[in-house]
Amino acid sequence: MSKVTINDIAKNANVSKTTVSHYLNGRYKAMSIETKERISSAIEVMDYSPNVVAKSLKNKKTMTIGIIVANILHSFSTQIIRSIEDYAHEEKYHVIVCNSDNDPVKEKNYIQMLLAKQVDGMVVIPTWNNDALFSRLAEDKYPAVFIDRFIETVKIPSFMLDNTVAIKTAFVHLMDKGHREIGFVSQPAAEIPPRKERQDEYKALCVQHGVEKFIVAGELKAIERNLDQAVKKDKLPESLIVANDLALFEVLKAVKAHDLKIPRDLSVISIDDVDFAEFFNPAITVVAQPSFKIGTEAAHTLFGIINGEEYEIETHRFKPELIERESVTDYGNE
Repeated sequence: MSKVTINDIAKNANVSKTTVSHYLNGRYKAMSIETKERISSAIEVMDYSPNVVAKSLKNKKTMTIGIIVANILHSFSTQIIRSIEDYAHEEKYHVIVCNSDNDPVKEKNYIQMLLAKQVDGMVVIPTWNNDALFSRLAEDKYPAVFIDRFIETVKIPSFMLDNTVAIKTAFVHLMDKGHREIGFVSQPAAEIPPRKERQDEYKALCVQHGVEKFIVAGELKAIERNLDQAVKKDKLPESLIVANDLALFEVLKAVKAHDLKIPRDLSVISIDDVDFAEFFNPAITVVAQPSFKIGTEAAHTLFGIINGEEYEIETHRFKPELIERESVTDYGNE
C-alpha cells in the first residue's frame, strides 16, 4: 500500500496542498475552524505522516532538532530542555521546543509539524496513545529518542530514572529514621511509566515492611481535596513520599492551609530536586534524579543516530541521589 501524501490529504479535505502545508507547519491562525477540522479529520482517517526518509533528508540536514515534553511546568522538563539545548548548541544545531500537555492528539500534531519542517531528529517525553506513529518513525530509521518514559512495543532508545531505586531510597531513609507511617502522593499513574513504577514500588515496600498503605493519587485539584480530607479526619500519616515537584506543591499548600509544621507534624521527602526545595523553610529532603546527565546522554545518542552511528535499542536507567536536608524527623535521636 502506497504512503498517503499531502496531495491525498488536500483532495480528501477539499483544500489546496498549500493549505495542508500551512496546517502541518502550524500556520493556521487565519484558517477557519471548519477548514482545520476537515484537514485534521483527513489526517486522522487516512493515517497520514510525512515521508521521513525523503530524498531531501538523505542529502541535506536542516541543523534543527525537536523536543516534545509532556509538561513544561515540571522542573525536570525545563532541566532536560536546557541540557539538550546546550548539547545542540555545541553541535551548531537549533532547537524547537513543544509542550504536549500529556495530550496524545497535541503530541501527534507536534510530531507531524516537526516532520513537515524536516527536523533532523526528535527527543520526546511520550504520551500513551501514539504507539503506531512512533513505530513508523522507528521502522523508517528516523532519529528519535525517548526521555523519562518508554513504549515497550516501540524500538526507540529511552533514557530515564531508575524509579524503583528512587522510591526505595526514600522509603528506606524514612524507615531508618524510625518512621512506620509512610504515605505516597502522586499524580495519576494511568499509562505513564515513571508514575506507575514509583507507585508500584511504594506498594511493594509497604507489603515487604508491614506498613499500611496510604495513597493519594490524582490530578492536582484531587490531591488538594484528598489531603484536606485526610487532615480533617486525622488520617494523615506521619510522613509522605511525594512523587514529583507538582505534587509537592500540593502537599506544601495543604501544610500551609492547616498550619502544620514540617517536620514536627509531617515529614516530607520528594522525588526531584526543585530549586525551591533547598530554600524552603525547612529545606526539603529529596531524592534527586540527574536530569542534566539524562538529557546530555540522550542528546549524545540522538546526534550519533543523526550522524549514522550504530546504537542499541534499550532503556538506559540512571541512579538517583539522596540529598538529606531538614524535612524528616529522626525518631531514633529524639
